[in-house]
Order: sequence, then C-alpha cells, then structure tokens
Amino acid sequence: MTHDIGPKSVAAFQRASKLMPGGVNSPARAFGAVGGTPLFIDHAEGPYLFDIDGRRYLDYIGSWGPMILGHANGEVIDAIVRAASRGTSYGAPTEAESMLAEQIIDAVPSIEKVRLVNSGTEATMSAIRVARGATGRNKIIKFSGNYHGHVDSLLVAAGSAAATLGVPDSPGVTPGAGGDTIVLAYNDPQGVVEAFQKYAGQIAAVILEPVVGNMGCVPGTIEFLTCLREQTTADGAVLIFDEVMTGFRLAFGGAQERFGITPDMTTLGKIVGGGMPLGAYGGRADIMNQVIPAGKIFQAGTLSGNPVAVAAGSTTLRILKEKPPYEYLEKMGQRLADGLDRAATAAGIPHTMGHVGSMVTLFFNPDPVHCWADADRCDREAFGRYFWGLIGEGVYMPCSQFESLFFSSTHTEANIDQTIAAAEKVLKKIA
Repeated sequence: MTHDIGPKSVAAFQRASKLMPGGVNSPARAFGAVGGTPLFIDHAEGPYLFDIDGRRYLDYIGSWGPMILGHANGEVIDAIVRAASRGTSYGAPTEAESMLAEQIIDAVPSIEKVRLVNSGTEATMSAIRVARGATGRNKIIKFSGNYHGHVDSLLVAAGSAAATLGVPDSPGVTPGAGGDTIVLAYNDPQGVVEAFQKYAGQIAAVILEPVVGNMGCVPGTIEFLTCLREQTTADGAVLIFDEVMTGFRLAFGGAQERFGITPDMTTLGKIVGGGMPLGAYGGRADIMNQVIPAGKIFQAGTLSGNPVAVAAGSTTLRILKEKPPYEYLEKMGQRLADGLDRAATAAGIPHTMGHVGSMVTLFFNPDPVHCWADADRCDREAFGRYFWGLIGEGVYMPCSQFESLFFSSTHTEANIDQTIAAAEKVLKKIA
C-alpha cells in the first residue's frame, strides 16, 4: 500500500532516526502498528494539525487527549506567555499551585488533598508508592490492557505502544519489580473476588483505567467497577482510578463523576496540564497526609508545580468549568460513533464500536470488546489500511488499533460529517 507522506516528513524522519531510538521520543508516535513514516508536525490550530509539508489534517489525537479545547486556545496560550514572562521555574511555592489544587479538589470527587507532579507516569508511580506505604502491604492488582505509564512494577501485560510493538513485557524490568503485581482480566468481577480471597490482607491497591484508552476505548462495566469498590473496601486495600485520560474529559469530575463510583485515590495528567507537562495524584486526606513532609512516604520533583504548566492547566480547568463542553462533546461523540458504525456496516467490514463521550474506537473485530483478549483479536492489517486511507483524506486518526481517538470542542458538526464521509470512502476501498 502506498503511504501518502510528504518529502519533508520523510527527510525529517531519516534525520531523527540517526539521533533518537526509532526516530521518536515516545513509541506511540513511530507508526509501528501501521507501517510507514510518521508525519512531522509544524503547528496546530483548533481541530487541525499542519505537517511540515504544508498539509492540513483533522486531528483525532489531540496530543493523545489533552487538547479538549482544541489546539492553541487563545486564553491558554496567553496564560502560558504571561507565566513564562515572569520566569519559567522557581523551585519554591507559588499561589498558582494552590489555585490549581483548589480547582482539582473542587472537581474530582475522590480528591481531598493533591500533589502536583510532571506526568501521568509520575502520578501513577507515586500513587502506588503511597498506597503501599499507607497500607503496609506490597501487592498491587492491575488489569491486562490497562497502561499506567512506564513504571517498572506496572509494565506487566502492558497495552498501548507495548502491545503495538509486540513486547507486552519490557526488557529491563526485573522479576522483583513485577513480582508483587497481580495481573487480572479487565471487566471480570469474579477474577477480582478470587484474587482478594487468595491474597486477603496482602493487597495494597487496585489500579485501573475506569474507561480504558490503551486497548481502544473500552469502558468498565458498572458491575465490575462496583465489585472493585466493594472488594477493596472490605479488604482495606486502596482503589486507584487512573484518570490520566478520562479526567476532565468524560465529565468535569472524570469517569468517577460519570459512573458515580468514588475511588480512594486518583491519578491525573493530560487535560489537567492544558497541554503542558503536568500530572497530579490525590485522594483521601488520611492517605495523602502520609506523603513527605507531612508524613514519611517520599516523593519529590524539582519541576513539580512548574509555573508555566500550572498556568496552562489552571486556565484550561477554569474554561471547562465556566463553559462546560460536555453536552456538546457527548452529542458529537454519538454522531461520530454512529457514522463510523454505519460506514463500516455499509462496506461489509466486520467491526464493533467502543464509545464513551469524546472517546471512540472503531474495532476491526466483529465481537464486542470488553478486555485485552477481545481487543487482541482485531484485524491489525485492516486497521493499518484504514489509517493510511484516512491520512490521504486529510483525517489523522490514532496510529494504532489500540488507542482511543479524542476530539475537541472545536470540532464542528461539519468536521464530524467530513470525517464520516472520508471513512465511508476509505472503508469501501479496503473491504
């Protein structure tokens, strides 16, 4: 299949490949699941990306989730510029950090106290350490196909880029690092009950994505999420919702607000930083008060609470509260999911849809997808042809079957319909 890549992107990738492993600084950008050369981006605005060859694309990645307000939102950019003009880092407290902390605590049901960090990976790593320290236990439960950043103890049966590259367990992670990690099937309440029976009193925490975005968009069932809440409460374990993707996207208070299930701790990233490197973890005050210097559990970071990142995040959350886009995103998400479903059906493509709010996946799999074993049966080759076909139509979808697409409040109804029309054209060609 011919890949529609401009000569400047080809040259840029050749240069980058001599300088960085695989030519990229994060594996999901490498197009490993679809083949070919990644596009190199020059700039972005609203719902669009522009590559260095001057081509424009409707963007359904949104920097893998953060750009809920669209690219280069004027108010966010102004806040970044004002903050940067006052200095980019102090290594000392600022009132702006407290303002962002208040916004997070106000929005997220589970968070009574919060600590700012630099990424979603730092947030999950720290939350796991705090849960272990608070409970005095070692074992962690995670779920196959859920990705929680490149934390050693959680890179076990990882999804997303690791699955795309065919290395579900990473070399360099020692047996000891993952030795206390129990991996279960997602959306399997019985498996959870059996694990708590087997390891009663030994489990420090359960961590999960309440809506998975790293094996495609796969929501947790209410039965499953309720079971987790009941089992952790009964055993004294900490329930951690990884809302790095879902936080402030599926509702202002995240998936926990949407589903009405409150965890003990929450990890955040992406939208909370407004497109800048910022993450956060928080939860019940009695747990968070055990973090140094209030308690003894160590966690630190020179750039944590960076004033430029805090300005971007705080402005984004203010806009989301003052002008909530969620009703519109729900409407457009349903329109997009229904349109892609119709297009695949009309083309005779075996498929199923994953959809929650502004997260959508067209699975090239005729059966429902509830867990990693289901997702793993998707037709990867067909997805690759679909991806490149859409690139040719000026639509930039995630470059892996195992990544949810995201769109923003700047995607118009016309943009959504243009995307559906492009999908109809491409799916007919590849059928």
